[in-house]
Amino acid sequence: MSAPPDDHAPGRRRRGPRSAGTDTRAALLSAARDEFAARGFDGATVRRIAERAGVDPAMVNHWFGGKEALFAATLEMPLDPRAIRSEILGGVPDAIGARIVGRFLTVWDGGTDGRAADGGAMAALLRSVTTRDLAARTLREFVTRALLRPVVERVSPDRHAERGALVATQLVGLAMVRYVLRLEPLASAARDDVVAAVGPTVQHYLTGNLGSTNPDS
Repeated sequence: MSAPPDDHAPGRRRRGPRSAGTDTRAALLSAARDEFAARGFDGATVRRIAERAGVDPAMVNHWFGGKEALFAATLEMPLDPRAIRSEILGGVPDAIGARIVGRFLTVWDGGTDGRAADGGAMAALLRSVTTRDLAARTLREFVTRALLRPVVERVSPDRHAERGALVATQLVGLAMVRYVLRLEPLASAARDDVVAAVGPTVQHYLTGNLGSTNPDS
């Protein structure tokens, strides 16, 4: 009688769902990186990622809590989109802009003493944005849809898509200047100083008067 096939042999795909052992998280991260790279944030689905990893789709929620947090984990960013949204929306409405800027800077600076670090994985992603269209689309989709859309829909009076895009340009532009181009004095400015300077602009994009959409009015 012949020996049973070795599912771990090189070149052989694992049959059936992978167990929920210690290798599951790593398999999901590897599969997610491939899917996000191939399809962008919106195009990658939990089901496709799970199929590529050979696990049940429920394992994505078990290990990461959903696609948003899985994407953040692939970038090795200490970022929980749901926690960030809750923190941003948890205080007084007229300081939401400052909380958004402060929270993002804290993530990018990596918990340093309030001055810029190297931006970590976010800076690496921003560098790839300059040469890869898909990287730019993936970052835009994640920032606008996973992080900003729920905030804008909650606090902005109108023109949600436009306001979300304006906030995204401010955040991505800030990250590019501070961590990738490293233009001074912004590159080494204290975090609180950056929040004080940029927060009011983000607040205006969220809740202020953006002017008429009709150029003839």
